[in-house]
Amino acid sequence: MQVEIKYRPSYSIAIAKLQPNEVIRVEAGSMVGMSDGMTLETKAQGGILASLARSVLGGESFFVNTYHAPAAGGEIMLAPALPGDLVVLEVKGQPLLVQSGAYVASSDGVVVDTKFGGAKTFFASEGLFLLRCSGTGTLLLSSYGAIHDRSLAAGEKYTVDTGHLVAFAEGIGFNVRAVGGLKSTLFSGEGLVVDLTGPGPVLMQTRSTDAFLTWLTPQVQRRLPQQHR
Repeated sequence: MQVEIKYRPSYSIAIAKLQPNEVIRVEAGSMVGMSDGMTLETKAQGGILASLARSVLGGESFFVNTYHAPAAGGEIMLAPALPGDLVVLEVKGQPLLVQSGAYVASSDGVVVDTKFGGAKTFFASEGLFLLRCSGTGTLLLSSYGAIHDRSLAAGEKYTVDTGHLVAFAEGIGFNVRAVGGLKSTLFSGEGLVVDLTGPGPVLMQTRSTDAFLTWLTPQVQRRLPQQHR
């Protein structure tokens, strides 16, 4: 599989060229277009229980779409729901923990399952729900905004807002906590953060959907009464 990403970083789209009879697993709603002869199979990946875990805990679709290339090979175009970037990663033995909503697609050799990585609180909308991507193959992830990558040295610590976290290596230690005390959690505009301890790579996104919704909701509410006048 060869993947080309165009129009980055704001409105990225991925063009995946598949070898003869090659398959690609795609998150529901991500397909933009495909070449002639591509076939689609939709099923609960890994069985009902595994799909429920991925859907309820991981925030992903219950069903996964598997596209099969014909004998001559094929092409499929993919894009995430939100404006932002895409990144192609090669999974080779070291699993990656991926923030829910970032998964777009993967080749047949990548295994995607759910790993619960934190808890929601009464005072923050953000929770750290992670997908564990292991095996060997190509992994396509998305971000809201651009993607910023940082490599942590052994023992190096770095704190990231959970709304900006995209993915990190499984070997990195992590601890989810609230920012400051109760007052800070309620009034600072910040929710949960994750303390990461290297070594390993970390991917972050430059925008947060939670922060955007916090800004957008009051704007919508202010305009609703005007529509009924």
